[in-house]
Amino acid sequence: MQTARHSLRTRLPALALGALIGATGLTAIGPFLAPPAIAAPAMHQGGYIDLVAKVAPAVVYIEVTKKADPSELYGQNMPQGFPLDQFMRQFGMPMPGMPMPGAPGGNTPEMHGVGTGFIVTADGQIVTNAHVVDGADTVTVTLADGRKIDGKVLGVDTATDIALVKINEGNDLPTVAFGDSTQLKVGQDVVAIGNPFGLGNSVTAGIVSALGRDINSGPFDNYIQTDAAINKGNSGGPLFNANGEVVGINTAIFSPTGGSVGIGFAVPSETASKVVADLAGDGTVERGWLGVQIQPVSDDIAAALGFDKAEGVLITNVTADTPAAKAGLARGDVVLSVDGTQVKGPRDLTRMIATEAPGREVKLGLLRAGKPVDTTVTLGMRPEQPA
Repeated sequence: MQTARHSLRTRLPALALGALIGATGLTAIGPFLAPPAIAAPAMHQGGYIDLVAKVAPAVVYIEVTKKADPSELYGQNMPQGFPLDQFMRQFGMPMPGMPMPGAPGGNTPEMHGVGTGFIVTADGQIVTNAHVVDGADTVTVTLADGRKIDGKVLGVDTATDIALVKINEGNDLPTVAFGDSTQLKVGQDVVAIGNPFGLGNSVTAGIVSALGRDINSGPFDNYIQTDAAINKGNSGGPLFNANGEVVGINTAIFSPTGGSVGIGFAVPSETASKVVADLAGDGTVERGWLGVQIQPVSDDIAAALGFDKAEGVLITNVTADTPAAKAGLARGDVVLSVDGTQVKGPRDLTRMIATEAPGREVKLGLLRAGKPVDTTVTLGMRPEQPA
């Protein structure tokens, strides 16, 4: 399966991101894989019947349409390295079965895709993946009882692959709530509900296989890995713990075949809940910013500092007139914690700061010239980063 992000495709060719396509898949984007699930109820006699009955009414099926990009259509299902441009130049025509771009009287092909979402407010706010609805011309939401309602995209955050959709269907819709993903443990049961291959809501169960996974999809990677079966169409679906709380949003799977092989990834609720709150406000996400350049603490640096193992983040440069500079941070400082939470490496510090709101004060635990120092920084606004 191809990835939805070029950078991820080049670094992890076998990692398939859950795409907005379903059984009638958005072929121009390529086959799509679904994400994993998160902590769920401990197995007991009778299975997950009560849990599913409680949460399933809030899980929805999302259908989207989008005008196809001819370049996407022409690249679909072509062997890697196929000289498509050369073919077009030489013969002045598309491959057999493909529409001619800009042909007289021809319309741009329309692509269809499906995904999953879940209702978080009684008046119809729905959480899903950004890659499910971003750029869609139409969004149709099918509720668990079969009602179909037009949806409006309130906002998307491609950095975390989270989106918020709104439907207008009264103020008493069934809802589910976010749980605390920081309390998840490896080996804990989880349940995923989604819409694999457009078949309709389906339930799968598994365990938390790993936490804090970095799959090189972006600067805020902190995925929950699960073996709960997730397939094409599950993207944006919830991962539940034993209390019926959403602890993750199914987003991607690793698969050499395009189907579930038991390695899926979900955005933890710790991240998702903050992004959703921002999107509900004005449709955008504001992220905190320090204004420093950082690098990992190497084994040699750790030994020089007297650490038993490499940990923390070394500040290699402080940009002038930034929150870090105003707080007195300096080159050579080692950041060990943010608000009491340990910082193990650069990815931790980047995520911890970026998930806080600009203007918020955070306490940094530092090691400066071999001595522990605490300092408070008022975060600035993170400059917009390239996609």
